[in-house]
Amino acid sequence: MFWGYIDLQDDGMMRDSNEIVYFVHISDTHIGPTRDYERDGFVSLPCAERLVDVINGLPVRPDFVIHTGDVVAYPDPRAYELAARTFSRLEVPIYYVVGNHDQAREIYRYLPMGPKEEFCNSPDVLTYAFEVKGYRFLVVDARGPDEIDPHGLLSEEQLAIVRREATPEGPPLTVFMHFPVLPMNSIWMDAYMLVVNGQDLHKALLPARDRLRGVFYGHVHQHMQTVRDGILYVGVASSFSQFSAWPGAVKTGYDREFLPGYSFVHLMPEQTIIHQHTFPRPIE
Repeated sequence: MFWGYIDLQDDGMMRDSNEIVYFVHISDTHIGPTRDYERDGFVSLPCAERLVDVINGLPVRPDFVIHTGDVVAYPDPRAYELAARTFSRLEVPIYYVVGNHDQAREIYRYLPMGPKEEFCNSPDVLTYAFEVKGYRFLVVDARGPDEIDPHGLLSEEQLAIVRREATPEGPPLTVFMHFPVLPMNSIWMDAYMLVVNGQDLHKALLPARDRLRGVFYGHVHQHMQTVRDGILYVGVASSFSQFSAWPGAVKTGYDREFLPGYSFVHLMPEQTIIHQHTFPRPIE
């Protein structure tokens, strides 16, 4: 049974009268200091540029774009300048999460974002919230010390923010972070890629599970979904190069055939829909 009113507009698209938030989830662009910077066998910047064109050309305009980290390959000012130039062409607001290849202070310095509520005064921590059409979005900083890279680690301060936000009552809530929270049944990924204290985060989120729309992350360079205790965790493919994560694999694997990707997410009053897309890699 359908409860909302749908109106067919002049462009042929249907419009639902209920409030719906659309956003695009991208991650792991790994832009280098030069246009020809190559990583994992592919040049990353042309893929990021193509992705911006794809987003600007979508048949439905998203409310915002979320980049869940590893904007650059390493924190070189030239890389951030290229990233800023690339994402400034987006026709909608963009928000960023700090990845293990990023530094929060460089994101603050080079990459403008949409309106948000900051939760920390330190330039070395990127954590904030924002709201769109009555939906609340929380960005968590799980970048740990370099000694544990590529693992993530949530500070007690970050966990306290999550506990404060993840109460049983409140608006629909979505969480963004860089690192996967739960084991992925891949020996090498589970050994190297997780948030060290991910179980603490999962426990902190449980009170909000009835209103929690999902935890969206990057880092794994792969479309991936995990459901545990009613909480949905969603990974997204890199914009240029993908890992493989088969059970039993003990070494870092690459899926050379999988194309660059992104997700288009629908947050609707009664459900969440995630379309996971790929796009052609530009000719280098």
